Amino acid sequence: MAFYQHSVSLKLTRRDDVDPSTLYPAHNFSVPIDHWHNDTLYEPHSNGTFPLRYWYDATYYKPGGPVIALMSGETSGKYRLPFMQKGILAQLAQATGGLSVILEHRYYGTSFPVPDLSIENLRFLTTDQSLADTAYFAKNIVFEGLDVKHGLTSHDTPWIVYGGSYAGAYVAFLRKLYPDVFFGAISSSGVPEAIIDYWQYWLGPLNYGPPDCMNTTQNFAEVIDGILIGKNDTKLASRLKTAFLLPNVTYDDDFANVLSDLGIGQWQSRNWDPAVGDPSFDNYCGNITNNTVLYPKLETSRQELLNLTEISGYEDVDDSFITRMINFIGYLDALTGCSRNPDPCFYNTHNTTYYQQDSISTTQDWRSWGYQYCTQWGYYQTGSGFPENIRPPVSRLIDVEYSSIVCRDAFNITGPPDINAINKYGGFDIAYDRLAFVDGAADPWKYAGPHAPAARNRTSTTNMPFIEIEGAVHHWDENGLFANETVKNLPPAPVAAAQAAEASFVKAWLLGE
Repeated sequence: MAFYQHSVSLKLTRRDDVDPSTLYPAHNFSVPIDHWHNDTLYEPHSNGTFPLRYWYDATYYKPGGPVIALMSGETSGKYRLPFMQKGILAQLAQATGGLSVILEHRYYGTSFPVPDLSIENLRFLTTDQSLADTAYFAKNIVFEGLDVKHGLTSHDTPWIVYGGSYAGAYVAFLRKLYPDVFFGAISSSGVPEAIIDYWQYWLGPLNYGPPDCMNTTQNFAEVIDGILIGKNDTKLASRLKTAFLLPNVTYDDDFANVLSDLGIGQWQSRNWDPAVGDPSFDNYCGNITNNTVLYPKLETSRQELLNLTEISGYEDVDDSFITRMINFIGYLDALTGCSRNPDPCFYNTHNTTYYQQDSISTTQDWRSWGYQYCTQWGYYQTGSGFPENIRPPVSRLIDVEYSSIVCRDAFNITGPPDINAINKYGGFDIAYDRLAFVDGAADPWKYAGPHAPAARNRTSTTNMPFIEIEGAVHHWDENGLFANETVKNLPPAPVAAAQAAEASFVKAWLLGE
């Protein structure tokens, strides 16, 4: 990935012998490339169509049952297939006798309306165009190979849409913009409030992570900024990089960014299911809170690290603090090997040549979502945005200017994203009948949705559910277990309760209760 922005997505991998792609064959449905011929944003316009990929499962379907459609969001739809097997999609279909559907987003997976991702060809990549794809699909789809006595379009059947993260905001917009098409929606970890400087992202781990680990992370950031910002001395910066085994990293902001990328930035990847979650955050904390040197070969750097820490102005320095810093350096080096070839470890942030690539096969992992956040969504996860009275856990060198390098170099976008194109749908305050919001209390994306402290208070009702899952991070209600996999505390009680509540209120919606 080029510019490393913590994406709102979560990719799942199967852990058993059954590959869900063999259970659920992919299909394609033709949708218009351009739904908005009266909008100059999309000039030159197109009258063409493109194949939008989807999957479906009729295992639990009963005549008269709803369509439960999961939006794949800003990733390939194939990564969502486990949810059809045993996640929230399977649970809701089983509870309602529904047909499960996964629908890919334009410009992801194989659903491309253009031959490459050149700047000109990216003009059709907006949330509005994709929302219109989904509405068109729901109104016109005839599911390949499915023999039913009556149609399953939104004209004949209630459609319930579910999405997590970006897709969570997406389904909220679907319910509000196309209420006659989508009967109900569940927004899990939805982010309907687009924000340019999203420094609040770091409040998730800062407020809910292990206190000792978070305090140590803040201390490291203070030392790094004390040198790179406070002293503004190239020789001192060079000494700091050398001590961190990264002497050849060209840019100070790239160097500072390592603190977030491979440490606290892994908070979002945690999950209640060990087969799904990434242990990197716990490993990071285990290293930097250990007061025993874990990398003895680095003991020789102790005095230099002590000198640099004192020069930085950090006052609470002692032997154990330097030990923790040694362990942090050793952890980073063991994880990445960046000391041998440093610059490529930093996501090519300043590599203009890299950003000129536009092949779908080699760039879609970063270019599609990069274009979306550069043009409309923002979410630059900075350290500079922190108020002066809050110590950031990442360097203040990480600012909007640094975070938007990709926008200028890859897309020639020099201005801020047009967040009004998103927030016009309601932002924090978006609400509608049969629109549910389910969020994790510890989710770093919570601060861009209705459970944010900046949002208004709400009361949860059956018609407009408003659920916060204790201890949960990013759309923890989306994945699940087979019946024979459940053990004590898995899923955790708050997650299981949220999933049960979702099945309950969807059934109530369908019954008109």
